[in-house]
Amino acid sequence: MKKLTDLPSWKKGCEFFQVKYPFLCGAMTWISDARLVTAVDRAGGLGFLAAGNMPPELLKKEIRLLRESGVNYGVNLITIAPLFSQHLRLVTSLQVPVVVFAGSFPRRDEVRQAKEAGARVLCFASTRSIAQRMIQYGADGLILEGSEAGGHIGHVSTLVLIQQVLFEFPHIPVFIAGGIATGKIIAHLFLMGAAGVQMGTVFAVSEESPAHPRFKERYLRANSREAFSTPEYDSTLPVVSVRALKNQGTRDFGRLQLDLLKKMGNREISRIEAQYKVEEYWMGALRKAVVEGDIDTGSLMAGQSVGLIRQIKPVRDIVEDLFTEARIHFQKIMTTLG
Repeated sequence: MKKLTDLPSWKKGCEFFQVKYPFLCGAMTWISDARLVTAVDRAGGLGFLAAGNMPPELLKKEIRLLRESGVNYGVNLITIAPLFSQHLRLVTSLQVPVVVFAGSFPRRDEVRQAKEAGARVLCFASTRSIAQRMIQYGADGLILEGSEAGGHIGHVSTLVLIQQVLFEFPHIPVFIAGGIATGKIIAHLFLMGAAGVQMGTVFAVSEESPAHPRFKERYLRANSREAFSTPEYDSTLPVVSVRALKNQGTRDFGRLQLDLLKKMGNREISRIEAQYKVEEYWMGALRKAVVEGDIDTGSLMAGQSVGLIRQIKPVRDIVEDLFTEARIHFQKIMTTLG
């Protein structure tokens, strides 16, 4: 009987990243540090260091820690971050093995710079046309992140993205993210042709996660409905939706939007300045929650899969448990199909 690990899609993901399990730990600002990334590598998966808006010297230090440890890793760059250009120069000079462009879509020359430095490049794709453009730019693989995910998100669900992109581009490795927290769904995703899965929320509460204990405890008490996406009040101030647990911090963000819209109307602030204020808010609020443990006014960015997580475990146990469940469920599917 065929095994999960015999699937061409599984093998494609393993070969692409040279990993035992094609399970990716998505980059989470203030959480995805060298320690967590190292733990994911040693468990057989691949972790992405979150550059966010990290000072270049600190990012350089984190990358050097990973290189000295000899682990397999990647770096996630936020294209809309104020320090993005400096980050891109840094990862190319240090010849980072995998570069993920996130936040928005990279330009062709930015993809070229990363590839010329020897990196494999992953880009997010929220539509079929964007997937085509990223492939034309030279992306080696795509990540489809549905709106069920935590943090900054698009507006299309994982299920729809699978139909729009995964089935349309079988020649390139496509990794699925958003709402994934069990081995059962992982088995089905590989059967559909996914080369791997990316998860964030499940790793945010791991033992190796640097998140504050109060942050992790709040995750364990949460249900999926609490992880809601923030609205955009007016198109004159475009904002990227953020999925997080409802608290005073999300209500404060609503008031911030209204205040910025008023200032824009009075010509006290430009649209670009207002958008920077929005991102500054999220960076600060996220630090409050993750680092300081302020679960009331801080940002508790979480995917809807938070409702499926009820235990803090070591990264190795998380990965092994997901694989075991996926393997067993895959065998049940094969037995049912005869």
